[in-house]
Amino acid sequence: MNTAIVTVNNVIGVVFLLLYLYQFYYIFVALAKKPKKYAPTDQTNRYAVLIAARNEEKVIGNLIKSLQSQDYPSENLDIYVVADNCTDNTAEIVRSLGANVYERFNKEQVGKGYALNFLLKKIEQACGIRSYKAYFIFDADNILENNYVTEMDKAFCAGSRVVTSYRNSKNYGQSWVASGYALWFLREARYLNNPRSLLGSSGAVSGTGFMVSSEVFEKNDGWKHHLLTEDIEFSVDMIIRGEVIGYCHDAVFYDEQPVTFKQSWTQRMRWAKGFLQVYRNYGGKLFCGMFGKNSFSCFDMTMSILPAFIFTVVSMIYNWGSLVFSLIKYGSVSSEMLFYAFNFIVFEYVLMFFLGLITLISERKNILCKTSKAILHLFMFPIFMLSYIPISIVALFTKVGWKQISHSVSVSLDDMKKQKDHSA
Repeated sequence: MNTAIVTVNNVIGVVFLLLYLYQFYYIFVALAKKPKKYAPTDQTNRYAVLIAARNEEKVIGNLIKSLQSQDYPSENLDIYVVADNCTDNTAEIVRSLGANVYERFNKEQVGKGYALNFLLKKIEQACGIRSYKAYFIFDADNILENNYVTEMDKAFCAGSRVVTSYRNSKNYGQSWVASGYALWFLREARYLNNPRSLLGSSGAVSGTGFMVSSEVFEKNDGWKHHLLTEDIEFSVDMIIRGEVIGYCHDAVFYDEQPVTFKQSWTQRMRWAKGFLQVYRNYGGKLFCGMFGKNSFSCFDMTMSILPAFIFTVVSMIYNWGSLVFSLIKYGSVSSEMLFYAFNFIVFEYVLMFFLGLITLISERKNILCKTSKAILHLFMFPIFMLSYIPISIVALFTKVGWKQISHSVSVSLDDMKKQKDHSA
C-alpha cells in the first residue's frame, strides 16, 4: 500500500508541475522585462464609463470625482451609472455630481451582468452603441489614478479591443482577509496579465477595471454573460473567439476588499461556483481552442479555472482516505501516509508564501500599508488561499446566488496618496 501511495503522489506531483511550470516562467519574464509602454495618442476617442451600483451611496461619489479629475479631455468621457435595485441615495448622489443615472428594479434577473446589459440598452436607445469608441467598466467602490483613462487610451489605440489594468487596493492593511485579496490581485496584474502581454498572449479581466470596444458590444448585442462569474465567462468567451485581451500596467485603479472572513466566504463561494459554471459551459470549447489560433491562451485559461483545485482535492481525498482506512483496518499508519497526508498542505503553504513574498517585494511601493503589517499579513496569505479548498468543496454541493458585498471605505485619491506617503 505504501508503494501505491508514493506512486500516486509522484504522478500527481509530476502532472501538476508540467501543467503549471509555465506560470513560473511568467515570473521570470515579469522580473526580466519592463511592462509595456504605449505611444501617446491625440486623445480624440470618445469613451463611456459603465458603473453598476447597488446601495453604494458611501463610495460612489469618490469614483465619479476621480473620473471627473482625469487628465483625459472631459468632453470625450461620459459617465453612466445603473442604480440597480437601490434602496438608498445612490441615484441622487450620482445626479448631484452631474453623471448620467438610470434606475433599475428587477428582483428576478439579479447580478452585475444584467445591470450592465440594461445600461447598454439605455445607451443604445439614446445615442447608439457606436457613439463611443469603447466602454470602461468599474465597480462603485473603485478609485482611479488621474492618468488612468489616458494610459488605457494608449493601450486601446495600440490595437487591443479589450484591455485590463493594474488592480490595487485601498484597504490593504484593514485585515488579513483584505490583504489576502489585495496581494492576489497585485500578483494577478504583475505576474499573470503583465507577462501574458509581454509574450503576446491574452490576459483576463477580473471583475472591474477594464475597457471593451463598442464593436464587441455591438456584436454581442450588449452584455450577454450572466453566469456567477461574468468576468471570467467574458474573458473565456473572448479568448475562444480569437480576441487577445491586452494589459496596461500604467493604468492604476484601487478597489475595496472584503474585511471579514464571513464576507469573503460568501463572495468566494460565488466565485467558486461561477468557475464551475464557466468550465461546464465553455470547457469543451476551451479544449478545442488549444488546437486553434489562440491555443496557448485557451490552455492558460483552462489552467486558471479548475485543474489546480481538482489535483488538490484528489490528493487530499486519496491521502486522507488511505490514512483513515489504515487506522481502521490496521490500527496504525506508516510514515509515508503521514508525510503525504500533510504534504499537500505544507507544499501549498510554501508555494503561496513564495508567490506572495515575490509580489510583496516587487510591488511594495504601491501597497497602502505599513511594511510591518504587510509582512505580518504575508504569513496569513497562504491560509487565505488554502481556504479556497473548503469553499470550493462546499460550492460543489450548494446552490449559490448573487449576494451584495457592502462597501464602506470612503476615501479620495488624495487621502490614499497621503496614506501611501505615510506607509513608505
